[in-house]
Amino acid sequence: MIVITGATGQLGSQIVDRLLDRVPAETVGVSVRDVTRAAALAARGVRVRAGDFTEPTTLRHAFEGAEKVLVVSAAIRGSGAVTANLAAIDAAHAAGAKRILYTSHQAASRDSLFPAQLTHAATEEHLAGLGVPFTALRNGFYASTLSFAIGTALETGQLVAPADGPVSWTAHADLAEAAAVALTEDGALDGVTAPLTAPEMLDLEAVAGVLSAITGRTVRRVVADDDQWRADAIARGLPAAAADFTLGMYRAARRGEFAVTDPTLQTLIGHRPTSVRSVLDVIAARG
Repeated sequence: MIVITGATGQLGSQIVDRLLDRVPAETVGVSVRDVTRAAALAARGVRVRAGDFTEPTTLRHAFEGAEKVLVVSAAIRGSGAVTANLAAIDAAHAAGAKRILYTSHQAASRDSLFPAQLTHAATEEHLAGLGVPFTALRNGFYASTLSFAIGTALETGQLVAPADGPVSWTAHADLAEAAAVALTEDGALDGVTAPLTAPEMLDLEAVAGVLSAITGRTVRRVVADDDQWRADAIARGLPAAAADFTLGMYRAARRGEFAVTDPTLQTLIGHRPTSVRSVLDVIAARG
């Protein structure tokens, strides 16, 4: 059996959908915090069990009988994220999984300026040290993050954010497809993968240009001072910890941490990954 965690989240739900295109539903299990949100999966024949990274004892039942477990990284900020990820990985190991997969990030590093990358690096190290076959999916930077970075730009005509740098924005749909391949094709991906990225990089200046082309209205990139941006974000209601976390993303981007592309994703899924323009089309239509 293949077990997926976080199966009702933005990435996990798409991974399960792509997996069900490849294998029978009765060979797929999901571990979710709220089983009622996975009722549609249960109706399709997927095994649905409750499991919570922050309550490791629940994972024993959720992972029972799993040959492969895909741990979708915990949506928690701070040191708690590492603890949660490791609890899930250890539970998969204890359940006898023959391969453990983890959704990491293209820029996972112990010296990253973006706190999320420290979490991914620590998790990768632990996973590699277990002595079992593993796959750390170094996913490209999620393109959906652009909806936050853009903020009110479509209303005001100004994309205001700290100084940034090029990012290989990558769609969830393509990364979900890659995960399904890794889960079902032996030897497709082993160990820490190459960066699984879309083939183009854009900074926010370029994003503003694409938004202008899409909407027919000028969107101007405005570079904000780090401290002023943080103060303004907090004044708008963003918690201080979240503001610091996000500021780390911009600082890492301008250091070039996300300025990488690689053909592995395209080769794996067999088609050109979704363009940033396509993602921005959707965001603009909503906004």
